[in-house]
Amino acid sequence: MGNKVNPLGFRLGVNKQPSARWYAAAKIYPKLLQEDEVIRRAVMEDVGHAGIAEIEIERAAYNINITIFTAKPGVVIGRGGESIKALRAKLDKQVAGSIAVNVQEVPNPNTSAPLISQRIAEQLERRFAFRRAMKQAVQRTMEAGAKGVKIRCSGRLGGSEQARPEWYSDGRVPLQTLRADIDYGTAEARTTYGIIGVKAWVFHGEIVGKKQRRAAVLPRPRQDDNRRRRRPQARRRDDRRPGRARAQKER
Repeated sequence: MGNKVNPLGFRLGVNKQPSARWYAAAKIYPKLLQEDEVIRRAVMEDVGHAGIAEIEIERAAYNINITIFTAKPGVVIGRGGESIKALRAKLDKQVAGSIAVNVQEVPNPNTSAPLISQRIAEQLERRFAFRRAMKQAVQRTMEAGAKGVKIRCSGRLGGSEQARPEWYSDGRVPLQTLRADIDYGTAEARTTYGIIGVKAWVFHGEIVGKKQRRAAVLPRPRQDDNRRRRRPQARRRDDRRPGRARAQKER
């Protein structure tokens, strides 16, 4: 009780897909997993300032397909594609195999939890008031069409001596409902008085597909209409206490 589960990992196979899609044998698996971490770190170092929401990695034999979801695709691509060419050349040196880098724009950055947490972390690093930054983010997310949002900051907020958490929420965020489409993102604000962690949960609504609807609503057994079911009669008070009823009859 009281343990917090990652909302994305909790919903894998229900309405979320893993960000790395490939299969490998047990001997090669640790190496490929380490390569994925190298790729993500290199992308964040080069174009992390462009607002990276997600990095998807797909492998097929020796081909690696990297998809970067960003709020600013022009910054990632660069003028004439210079930035993305430099990123591809850097990844070719660090990872073996042919690498293809694709860029996709996030349709609504105000409802993307990773981008919300990154924006708040940047504001905290620029010495913004943390309460004002969190309240503005909650208001902006709800105005963008989200069903619910919750933002939590923890650390030495405002430069206080003792670290503490504070959070603001609006709407509903059903974390334990598996059919709920919840986006989750984290970021760190490296301030002069310590690191402040930022978490964001955004509720986009419930996803109920055909398979889930069949599993959720089981068909009722058919009943014969000719046979009328009698409603069970309530027991009398005399029947509940037989000893008391006998005493009353003897009187």
